[in-house]
Amino acid sequence: MDLHALHSLTERMAGRAARYDASGDFPEEDFADLRAAGLLGLMAPEQLGGAGASFADYTDVAIQLGSGAGATALIFNMHASVTGALAHTPDELVRQFGGAEGFFAFRDRVLKGAAEGALYAVAMSERGIGSRLSKVKTSYERTGSGFHISGAKTFVSGAGHADAYLVAARDKHSDEPKISYFLVPAGPGVEVQRTWDSLGMRATTSHDLHLEADVSEDALVGGIEGAALLLAQVMPQWLVASYAAVYVGVAQAVLRHGVEHLRERGLHTLPMVRARLGRADVQVAAAELVVREAARRVTDDPGSPETNRWVWRAKLVAGDTAAEVAFSVLEAAGASATRRGHPLERLYRDARCGALQPATSDVCADWLGASALGDNPDEARW
Repeated sequence: MDLHALHSLTERMAGRAARYDASGDFPEEDFADLRAAGLLGLMAPEQLGGAGASFADYTDVAIQLGSGAGATALIFNMHASVTGALAHTPDELVRQFGGAEGFFAFRDRVLKGAAEGALYAVAMSERGIGSRLSKVKTSYERTGSGFHISGAKTFVSGAGHADAYLVAARDKHSDEPKISYFLVPAGPGVEVQRTWDSLGMRATTSHDLHLEADVSEDALVGGIEGAALLLAQVMPQWLVASYAAVYVGVAQAVLRHGVEHLRERGLHTLPMVRARLGRADVQVAAAELVVREAARRVTDDPGSPETNRWVWRAKLVAGDTAAEVAFSVLEAAGASATRRGHPLERLYRDARCGALQPATSDVCADWLGASALGDNPDEARW
């Protein structure tokens, strides 16, 4: 997608963001635009009708979308996490893990569906355990025709609007934490419970999902049982840092709207206001550089220890920077910018969510600290 068309799409999203934030409704118009632009097929290979994007390409798009409407960008991120992970996991790695040959036909069918406009969501988190895969309570067991999946998920962005959900579940009959991924189609046995009424990112419609679903054999991603924990450690970018780009975009929007407000109110002539804006500018620029460096490394050298360090750095710096910049610029703007409906008020709430999304800033910092000390940072992480 060319930059001019992407900028035009982002501007339309920005014009609708306040309305969707106020209602908490799924941003239907935004996703109609994303479908029309072919962006749901961004990560699908060209031979299946997609754009064949790299992780660095995805990062470019996600920053742009995040600068227009953070909630829409987050739902898009979850979709890209499914399609990107499927498209970018090397065939030889699938075979090395013992993947079934039938997986490749399944993968191509899912990616072709995305290129044709299908939307996928991620259902990992659960109440009381967050996103720690080893603690997942949702279970699966084999049936005569496939698997039965039973459990409940929370924070499922796009719930009720996705065509299928990437679900993490444990083997019901295993004493060890044998965690597998399933792509569960929306339909019988998949029920959405409307629970989402949050501080920020309100239009993500991240409702709860209740599962009593029977799925076919090929719903098991990769045809591999028990690979979820290992994949999270080997290639953490889609689980850890893909939404780092979204929060860089949100932080950029804070700067843009902050400048507009400060000039309108005549506050831009105050030295302390200019100083706040100057520091914010540096913070956002630095965060963008870290996120783009991580994206470059994921594209060029996925799964290496150094690449994974940059993945965790990207999530930490993006989440913290968005929150800090939004607070500082809002304080510079004054009480009038805290009124409901003001862009800085909405962006402050959206930006505050970045450090809280898994992996949280504290978890990222702990991982990086363990790595710096020469310890195994992945030990008990998931």
